[in-house]
Amino acid sequence: MTDVIYLLNSASVGIFGMILSASFCDIVWTKHKRISLVVSMLMILLIQAIIYQQTSSDVVRYLYPLITHAPLAVVLCIMNREWLWPAVSVLTAYLCCQLRRWIALAIVAVIPEIYAGQDMAELIVTFPLLLFLIWFVSPAVRTLARETKRLQLQFGVIPLLGYGFDYLTRIYTDSLSKGTTLAVEFMPFVCSGAYLFFVLRTSREKKIRNELEQTQGILNLQVAQAVREIDSLRESQKSASTYRHDLRHHMQYLSACMENDKLDQAKNYIHEVCSEIDAYKVQNYCENETANLILSAFADKAHKQDISMEIKAQIPTMLAVSESDLCVLLSNALENALHACMQVQAKGLSAAIDVMAYQQKDTFFIQIRNSCEDKVEFVNEIPVTRRAGHGIGVRSICAVVERYGGLYSFSAENGQFILRVSL
Repeated sequence: MTDVIYLLNSASVGIFGMILSASFCDIVWTKHKRISLVVSMLMILLIQAIIYQQTSSDVVRYLYPLITHAPLAVVLCIMNREWLWPAVSVLTAYLCCQLRRWIALAIVAVIPEIYAGQDMAELIVTFPLLLFLIWFVSPAVRTLARETKRLQLQFGVIPLLGYGFDYLTRIYTDSLSKGTTLAVEFMPFVCSGAYLFFVLRTSREKKIRNELEQTQGILNLQVAQAVREIDSLRESQKSASTYRHDLRHHMQYLSACMENDKLDQAKNYIHEVCSEIDAYKVQNYCENETANLILSAFADKAHKQDISMEIKAQIPTMLAVSESDLCVLLSNALENALHACMQVQAKGLSAAIDVMAYQQKDTFFIQIRNSCEDKVEFVNEIPVTRRAGHGIGVRSICAVVERYGGLYSFSAENGQFILRVSL
């Protein structure tokens, strides 16, 4: 009877590992794939049974990686059409088999009189543990299948080391049972190394997360400021419209001044009205109101700084980009261009800004070319500056573009800095 329980336990651990390996893979389980997996499992178990019948259980244990793990990994690779994660899944499932064995050891320690000892305890534990892992652990493990190969390799290191350690010290040799120092100390060493690695990784991820949160906070402030600026520009435009609408009243006042020979007063009034209208003037560059307001505001700033600014814009009224994001994007880009031109002017050189913006089909393109200093420092193809308080605009531009899944590029050559955005 104990031999029967041993055989059932051997079969159950194989089924346990194969089902768990499959559940760790990110595979869409169609009817055809389910049948293929079941047939593959039956063939693997049949091969184990034949080798056991012709030789012994020790030979089956020695050949287990070749007759079970390798074929299973190949089957899962074919189903998943990907090689790395199915292999990691098989190794991870093997590591979970250690849970089964250790829980059984705990049961035997508490109930030493259990029939057939360790084999019976493992047999009892198999099904409940398998259900627990499939329901609660597998979904989390499967998410790693969508991560980068680098991350998958990192998570595969511990299962691989555990797999190699178990076979080298317990199955192919008896180093562990003999208490060989290297074998006894190896897993504590692995645990220590893994702990330090994940501490460093967690610290790095926390730093990146803090930087992202800081950038998001700055971006939120800029969006709020952008909305206020747009509202202010709109109010200015309304004021200019009001002046034009009240032209008849202005003419009546001027006529009264002239009739009473108050020519100086009339001249001063004309200059005052013209100045106020010029202050509220908005140039029409395109159909989009927000873009017109921003482009007009920066064109006026450039004119006051004696910086040439050429604008070619064909921006429709309706854009996939929100009004606030468009404001953040254009304002930061033009602000950076204006600042770079002022630095060039400080050296006694002329400076210019060239703006081109248009929409083609469903894609919105922006290119801003401006004069710049000869040397621009880039890190990961992003311009950086050592001056305190600067560089926020570039991060905001990148954040907006990435939010829409767009593309951006920065380049500098021959005293010209070029920003290109498509989203």
